Amino acid sequence: MTRARVGRVGGRAVILALYGFLLAPLIPIVVVSFSNEAMLSFPPQIWGVRWYLALLDNQKFMAAFRVSLGIALTVTAISLAAGLPAAFAVARLQFPGRDVLYALFTAPLLLPSIVLGLALLLVLVRLRLTGTYPGLIVAHLVVTLPYVIRIIATALATLPADVEAAAASLGASPARVIRRVTLPLMLPAMLGAAALAFLVSFDEVVISLFVVGAKLTTLPVEIYRYVEFRTDPQIAALSVVLMAITVAGVVLLERTVGFLRAFGR
Repeated sequence: MTRARVGRVGGRAVILALYGFLLAPLIPIVVVSFSNEAMLSFPPQIWGVRWYLALLDNQKFMAAFRVSLGIALTVTAISLAAGLPAAFAVARLQFPGRDVLYALFTAPLLLPSIVLGLALLLVLVRLRLTGTYPGLIVAHLVVTLPYVIRIIATALATLPADVEAAAASLGASPARVIRRVTLPLMLPAMLGAAALAFLVSFDEVVISLFVVGAKLTTLPVEIYRYVEFRTDPQIAALSVVLMAITVAGVVLLERTVGFLRAFGR
């Protein structure tokens, strides 16, 4: 075996070991989710799908899941609609204060979630938007929009300018260049930004804790409230379901545009 082959095999072994290290904590969750016992125990003494069936009867989880899904989809759409022109402006246009504007757009990424949550609570209480769909959407946009702007602006800055210049030299108008050349080249970055915005919104718990109400809550907040008073395997079953949904989304993204391409790799 040549030295180069040994190096490749060793590199793959290290990568597999790292993947195993990262994924190992998920194994107990999957195992516990198939327990039929009333309390958490590992390994389970009684096996079954009792807690998966209990999820279907848990109206609070089902309602919170619908709320989280609806808000995440709405936030993703608004983040793309607002983030694309904002990213184009800071990446392509030259105007006074451009760097300051970009820093302002991405400033929420530098602040702890608890600080943002408290600030949003103070603002939304005055506007009477706490515990409402608009309030939750605005709160989540504060954290998703900077990600979208940053990803798309970085992708725009690395696009080959020669392709757009060639299209313009052949008589295409600026609007046509953007529509037929720039946007198709930006599609992987836009899909990656949309996926990240959706996941950030769907999983957001700290900020949501400040702005949800008694009648309107998200799934992460409902899970947080549930584990405060119960220690049954239903949360493990719910975690496995959410992991399966995530894996299905990744597979779908890979089948359509390629997972690495979607993130600009």
